[in-house]
Amino acid sequence: MKQIARPEAAITKRRAFYWVWRFAVLAVICALVAVIIIRAFFVDVFSIRSDSMQSTLNPGQAISVDRRAYDDAEPQRGDVIVFDGRGSFLPYARSSVVDDLVGAFKLSGSSHSYVKRVIGVGGDTVECCSADGRVTVNGEPIDEPYLFNGDAPSEMKFSVQVPAGRIWVMGDHRSVSQDSRSLLGASGGGMISLDRVTGQATNIVWPMDQRVDIR
Repeated sequence: MKQIARPEAAITKRRAFYWVWRFAVLAVICALVAVIIIRAFFVDVFSIRSDSMQSTLNPGQAISVDRRAYDDAEPQRGDVIVFDGRGSFLPYARSSVVDDLVGAFKLSGSSHSYVKRVIGVGGDTVECCSADGRVTVNGEPIDEPYLFNGDAPSEMKFSVQVPAGRIWVMGDHRSVSQDSRSLLGASGGGMISLDRVTGQATNIVWPMDQRVDIR
C-alpha cells in the first residue's frame, strides 16, 4: 500500500534545503568580500602585458604587488613598482574619488596601471649618460644588471631634477620602454607622484614554473 508523505516532513525538508542554499550563497559572498579586501588593501595581482620590463618581467606572467610596502616608507632606487599612470604617463587622464574607489575594489580593469623600475627619488639628479655610457644619479654612474641583454642604458640624453614627492622610473628593456624619458615635455615631466604608487612588485606568481622573488 502506497504511503503518503506527511506535510510536516515535506515542510522540514524544504526548510533544510532553504538553509543549505542560504548558507552556500552567504559563503560565496563572504569569500568575494574577503578577496576584494585583500586585493584592495594588502596584496594584489597584476598581469604583464608589454615587453618594457624584459627580461625581469615578460608578457603572460602575473606578479604579486604588496600594497602595504610604502605605507611607512617611500619607494627606493631599484624597486619595481606598480603605479596609476593618470596624470603622468596618461597626462590628460584625471582620476576622481569615484574612479579611485571603483579601482580599489577591482570593479574596473587595470588599464591605467604600469610596471616600471625606480631610478631616481625626490631630490635626485638623474642624467644620461656618463663617459662610459651609464645612467648617473647625483653624478654617480649606477650599475644596472637588470637591463635587457644588448640594450644601452638609454639612447636618449637627459638631465632631470626629481622634485620631492615624485619619482623617476624607467623600464628594464630600455629600447622599447615608454617611461619617464618619453614624457619630459609633458605635464609633470614624466615624474610619478608618490600618491599614485599602488605598491611594490614582489614576486612572479604565474606561470608556476617561473615563480621567483623580484625584489
